[in-house]
Amino acid sequence: MVGIPGKGSLLVASPTLADPNFSRSVIFLLAHDDDDGTLGVVLNRPSPIPVHEIVPEWGGLAAAPSVLFIGGPVQPSAAICIGRTELPDAAEAAGFAPLFGSLGTVDLHEDPADVPVRLAEIRVFTGYAGWGPGQLANEIGTGSWHVFEGYDQDVLSGDPERLWSRVLRRQGGWLAVLALYPVDLASN
Repeated sequence: MVGIPGKGSLLVASPTLADPNFSRSVIFLLAHDDDDGTLGVVLNRPSPIPVHEIVPEWGGLAAAPSVLFIGGPVQPSAAICIGRTELPDAAEAAGFAPLFGSLGTVDLHEDPADVPVRLAEIRVFTGYAGWGPGQLANEIGTGSWHVFEGYDQDVLSGDPERLWSRVLRRQGGWLAVLALYPVDLASN
């Protein structure tokens, strides 16, 4: 467990978090600053819309499932793209800003062939999750979120529907037990 959020961390919703935007969500943090707040994208909310229908030139690089993901309730018409390079620790280049490891944000306004960093795959998110200064710390303090280290395979998971329970299980101990928490307590 990381405890203090930072770029590249995962926020995993407590099973009792009632907000429908974030119920059982796993959020990958793109930016966190005590003065400016926090920005991230929900990793486990695939939409039915194929990437190639919205940004055709990028569709061939979309990681499976190759659909748009609902990144969060803030600015749902905005798009954020995260890509995995073929080489770890790629430097910043036109159209690519590194996050950590082989991951970085990708400018969808660029043509894929013009991005000087060779991309292995991408994921496109509509909207994002955001918190003002101190807001996320308060929510973590009340037990709404657990903070963990993020991995490349979390961001581009081919099985996003099971990501929430998979991240909790790999923590071990009582957190692994939370992965078994039923969606509806009445059905337990």
